[in-house]
Amino acid sequence: MGQSMRRSRRTARRRAALGTLAVMVFGIAGAAAGSASAADNWAETGSDRVRPLTESQGLASVEVPANSPNRYTGVGTIPSGVSSRGWNHVGDPDASYNGYYIEPYQRDDGGSKMFRVQAPDGSWAEYTHRLESWEDKENSFDTITPDGQWMVSGEFGTKSRLLVYPTPGVNSATSPSANLPYASTINLDHPVRDVQGCDFSSATTLLCSSDDPEGSLFGITKPLLQIDLSSALSGSDVTGHVTALRQLPLRSGCSGSFEAEGIDYDRRSGTLRVIVVSPSICAAFDSKTWRFTRR
Repeated sequence: MGQSMRRSRRTARRRAALGTLAVMVFGIAGAAAGSASAADNWAETGSDRVRPLTESQGLASVEVPANSPNRYTGVGTIPSGVSSRGWNHVGDPDASYNGYYIEPYQRDDGGSKMFRVQAPDGSWAEYTHRLESWEDKENSFDTITPDGQWMVSGEFGTKSRLLVYPTPGVNSATSPSANLPYASTINLDHPVRDVQGCDFSSATTLLCSSDDPEGSLFGITKPLLQIDLSSALSGSDVTGHVTALRQLPLRSGCSGSFEAEGIDYDRRSGTLRVIVVSPSICAAFDSKTWRFTRR
């Protein structure tokens, strides 16, 4: 009886110590990840399986025309006539609220980026941007401001900026026969790494998926980021305050390195979706598009 009681007390002390340690670890991770409140976080509400060839790069919800299906990108969605001209990588697309759908492309030889635009009537056009001397060739994603006039795009690696262009096909300053000009920069107050996609949830808020494999920037790998802009985009530079909200789900039947990919926010339902590709051979079997809603 006495031994049993002493054993119970030891077990209780261990549990209390573990609980304290867990709180300490959570507090450290939470502090490193930023000061996001629970109201700014996102909870999982489900998932869908990712088809590796046609859904593994990006996704977009399309509001116009009405009842349009969601769009996805992957190596299998690149038209042969596009890839044969050297555009061999497509990133995370977006759709404007007036129905224009835009896919970002890059090529190995650099020099330029391309945005392939589908108008609401179904016609396609290509808008090419000649790189600035300081600009990287990566074209990881595009996302369009709620007013439709400006488009944000991202490079890869560790950066303290996102790039802004007039929205091809929507902004009157653009034409398929002319260079798509650089317009301005979002200067971030904290560096980000390997951002794979961003989407506007409001005129001054971006939600972004980061494939950061190191975790040294925010204390977590593969974070979901929120970037709050100092003002709505208008063609001039703005600043962006970066917060890491949570780690994206990393669950698979295989162990190894996951890859965070594109992101989409559907304002009609308030649903956030993010693609996470599984490690190794499981990339073909249990990669997921995770769905989230605000807590």
